[in-house]
Amino acid sequence: MDFIYRGMARYDAMEALRNSAEWMGASARALASYPAFALIPHPAFKVMSAWGRVTERSFARMVIKPDWNIPAIAGPGGQDHIVYVDRVLSRPFGDLLHFRVARREVKRKILLVAPMSGHYATLLRSTVVSLLQDAEVYITDWHNARDIPVSEGHFDVEDYTRYLVDFFAHLGPDLNVVAVCQPAPLALAATAILAEENPEAQPRSLILIGGPIDPDAAATEVTDFGNRMTMGEIEHLAIQQVGFKYRGAGRMVYPGLAQLASFIAMNTGTHAQAFISQIFAEARGEATPNDRHNRFYDEYLSVMDMTAEFYLSTVDRIFQRNEIGRNSFTMAGKPVDIGRIDRSWVMTVEGAEDDISAPGQCVAALGLCTGVPSERKRNHLEPGAGHYGIFAGKSWRLNIRPAVLDFMDEAAGIERSRTRGAPPVSLAAVNDAPAASTGRLAV
Repeated sequence: MDFIYRGMARYDAMEALRNSAEWMGASARALASYPAFALIPHPAFKVMSAWGRVTERSFARMVIKPDWNIPAIAGPGGQDHIVYVDRVLSRPFGDLLHFRVARREVKRKILLVAPMSGHYATLLRSTVVSLLQDAEVYITDWHNARDIPVSEGHFDVEDYTRYLVDFFAHLGPDLNVVAVCQPAPLALAATAILAEENPEAQPRSLILIGGPIDPDAAATEVTDFGNRMTMGEIEHLAIQQVGFKYRGAGRMVYPGLAQLASFIAMNTGTHAQAFISQIFAEARGEATPNDRHNRFYDEYLSVMDMTAEFYLSTVDRIFQRNEIGRNSFTMAGKPVDIGRIDRSWVMTVEGAEDDISAPGQCVAALGLCTGVPSERKRNHLEPGAGHYGIFAGKSWRLNIRPAVLDFMDEAAGIERSRTRGAPPVSLAAVNDAPAASTGRLAV
């Protein structure tokens, strides 16, 4: 039993470190605002108070699942349509949610497959908002593994893929699937499974955005990490056991805080500069609770744990053994042939400056879909866009989103103008990421 308590001790130590940092920030803020110091007009006290406010808010974010906070959708005649978040299917490790817009009917049906890579599905909030203008939108809402009791069993890449198969089939063949980053290879596999088990249920279109379909096609820091370490080393260094304070006590997980640390380590200088700039903006009185920095980091710093088996099987099967890129993926020992996909239109989206899933990794899906005619395939390479930019921000809003909607309409046989405008200006602000994050967010 000693190893169990050592694992929990490591997990609880990370929680204690976060709590200590949050406490230090609150203490610095309180000390700098103490009346005795307020009488001394020295800039250092303003900076110390600003540092405390920024630090306290940053570390407090890490244990809170953000709300969706979807604004009302503007309709004809200036009438607003309220958006309700409904749970369509509920499963132990993730739900299928529907953003129901009151008193409105649209023809497109879109399922956003959110990544399970350390962040909550709310990471795609701005993507949801931009698509709600023109579609019924659904999303996969993955649960924090630390809150899932051990009695619910394990959850690995095969379980994840089976969830997608069930979600796709439930929503019907008129579905347009948009998989962002991590789930792209498994969404491709899920579609292939439907092609074998229930051909009529294949989604109408499958849009894969910045996903590691073939990690060997273009090396990045992510692929290098997966290839230079053995699975034993990764398990020893990365996997911890949930502490007793959570419902998932005893579950082996890859902690969200560890994933966040790896995200930040990839672009330490960029994030450090962003926080330094925010501290001085706070000291000058220019920062606001809902400014671009806070909107971005409220989401970026909110992290969730993944089950150990999901994280390890992803590294092993998707990256090290490259089972999707080599079309050798199996489910319960049965081969999954991506070439069986024959009813879905397939589109890939890549960012020319993506340092997480570099150009070449995602477009490999088109070569694997040998059963899909060439006229039903499309690739969009966005110049100057990094990883975050291809599903949020200006690149998504101005160029990629219209191209994706047109592709869906083409698959549905709907004649649409290719000069469709961007969402209203009020929504554009929601989608803008701070300069520090452009192209750098690891998902």
